[in-house]
Amino acid sequence: MKLKKATMEDYDQIMGILRDGSNQLAEQGIDQWQGDYPNPDVVKKDIENGWAYLAESADGMTVGTIAVVDGPDESYANMKGNWLIDTDKYVVLHRVAIHSSHAGHGYASKLFVAVIDYIKEHRKDIETIRIDTHIDNKVMQHLITKHGFKKVGEVYGYYRPDEVLYVYAQLTHSEDQ
Repeated sequence: MKLKKATMEDYDQIMGILRDGSNQLAEQGIDQWQGDYPNPDVVKKDIENGWAYLAESADGMTVGTIAVVDGPDESYANMKGNWLIDTDKYVVLHRVAIHSSHAGHGYASKLFVAVIDYIKEHRKDIETIRIDTHIDNKVMQHLITKHGFKKVGEVYGYYRPDEVLYVYAQLTHSEDQ
């Protein structure tokens, strides 16, 4: 899996992948990404800030997208729980999606490995990686924990009044370094 930094030329492709992700969640009865999120303004901001990436398979096909957003992230201001470490040196993985036409090939796991490795190798200033997902998104929760993240808390009503998000974190450096 290769990560390619997105440009505005990739905007339509990213929006298409995210719309497909929204549809996949709706088909599973998960009330995440329904309504006006993720929206064009968020994706444009991701691209303008250098946070948006395309995920390319070994044969060069774009299979998904992810945003690696520099902290601080206001969505965690009222989190109920405790971080692994108290730091402002973190990134948040947001808007993670693999297009449904590429489902079933392990691309989501490969994307997690690629982005975690990239952060550890190229962002030495980062002490922890954070991510959240909807309480009903069991597939993403499994993927997150499978790749070494620990559940650290919950956020209530940030995107929509009744929505509950599980929040996870992972340290980027082992304790013995």
